[in-house]
Amino acid sequence: MAETTPLWAVAVLPFVLVLVALGTAHFDALLAADPAANPGREVLRLLVQQRRRTNAADELLTRLGVVLLPVAAVLAAVVLPLGFRSVSDLADGIVWFNAMEALAWAAVWLAGWGPNSTLSLIGGYRFLAQGLAYELPHMLAITTAALGAESLRVGDVVDAQSGLWFAVWMPAAFVIYLLSAMGMAFWGPFDQPVGRDVAGGAAAELSGVDRIVFLGGRWLLFVVAAAVSVPLFLGGGHGPLLPGWAWTLLKTAAVLALLVWVRRRVPGVRMERYVELAWVVLTPLAILQALVVALVVLNR
Repeated sequence: MAETTPLWAVAVLPFVLVLVALGTAHFDALLAADPAANPGREVLRLLVQQRRRTNAADELLTRLGVVLLPVAAVLAAVVLPLGFRSVSDLADGIVWFNAMEALAWAAVWLAGWGPNSTLSLIGGYRFLAQGLAYELPHMLAITTAALGAESLRVGDVVDAQSGLWFAVWMPAAFVIYLLSAMGMAFWGPFDQPVGRDVAGGAAAELSGVDRIVFLGGRWLLFVVAAAVSVPLFLGGGHGPLLPGWAWTLLKTAAVLALLVWVRRRVPGVRMERYVELAWVVLTPLAILQALVVALVVLNR
């Protein structure tokens, strides 16, 4: 069972996530091969940008949505083990992780609704539609990992993979999780909620520090979603020669590199096509994968 770190780790966790998110952003900029795609330069530009205001905007809801996104990402990460240690190895850690994802879902909707702007509202509605499509196969995928370990504790899921990674005998659940992780962070081919055709969608009216916090929260959510695939499907800290924390970092870096590469190589998916794919293909496939795992568990 995973051990629990001291309480000071709660304060350190956000800084670690920010550093990883910045590194991922720079790697993404390198793949873009575009001198203008410099995350550091963009942050400096936004820091001195005058805040944009819209008529009859609900400032409270807008700010709440902006702040909730990075907060939800950090809270989701408290059950993420580095090797075999996590900030809090909750008995229902998988449920906690999924609940924080739902909080991020609400945050994007509030950020789109609050400014009282057509384009940001369209972005918010797009994220609701996308969320309804990805959430069910996503829940089935993470539930399948919990079923294989017969526990909702993330540490127990890691321990159950000491001999064989779940990604090997749950490949459909693993792929579905990665797809839904990109959808959850409105990333790559699933970036319709902040699409260029609606001038940035849910983030269309955000400027200055608000935009930094919101889009930074998106990067944090992406990093956390990718990192959680390691304890759920890739054996966590299990591996030869190197210590557990090193294996966790290497596997997380590999998943992040894969998803960033996908962003630069796969075109955007139209919303109705993604919804159709999720309901007609991914959800039945996730159910079938869960049934196979259930049969294996019952016959142990």
